[in-house]
Amino acid sequence: METALIKEPEQKGLKEKTMKALLWLGIVSMIMLFAGLTSGYLVREMSGSWLHFELPALFWLSTAIIITSSATMNWAVMSAKQNDLKKLKLAITITLLLGIGFTFSQFAAWHVLISNNIFFTGVKSNASGSFLYVLTGLHLLHLFGGLICLSVVLTKSFLGRYSAENMLGLKLCAIYWHFLDALWIYLFLFLYFIR
Repeated sequence: METALIKEPEQKGLKEKTMKALLWLGIVSMIMLFAGLTSGYLVREMSGSWLHFELPALFWLSTAIIITSSATMNWAVMSAKQNDLKKLKLAITITLLLGIGFTFSQFAAWHVLISNNIFFTGVKSNASGSFLYVLTGLHLLHLFGGLICLSVVLTKSFLGRYSAENMLGLKLCAIYWHFLDALWIYLFLFLYFIR
């Protein structure tokens, strides 16, 4: 019985398809999680005893930061396609720094919420505040995964592992990062208009 050997280009294509499918499976599960939470938010809001409050202005800053980070991530991918490793390293570094900036802006926004007596739990808490912390906190948790991914991509870019012919890890990281951007925009608009 002969065994068919998969040629290297075919194996590379199969690996890319498999990895992208797994990433999209994860993204779809995250979409379902946040869709369920925002649906629960709507149901709970309609049941009464809902505290209405202003969102911290820092959420606008967070939004600007993460949108900018998507632009720098696109720059990184374009730089890799052009085999410009110097620009790739710079773009990934800036994206990582913006991701860290987004994280700090979220914690600062939570500090503003607490100073305005909006608590996650306890005697003074309300479901509206609790939902806000859960939604933004879960997004931040997923963003930590993105920061780890960016750190790995940055390390590999400094080791010269990416080129126009080899950029699977970079592509996967970019897809996930853009998803996090889109998810934050959805959450921000949801929380801004549905209060």
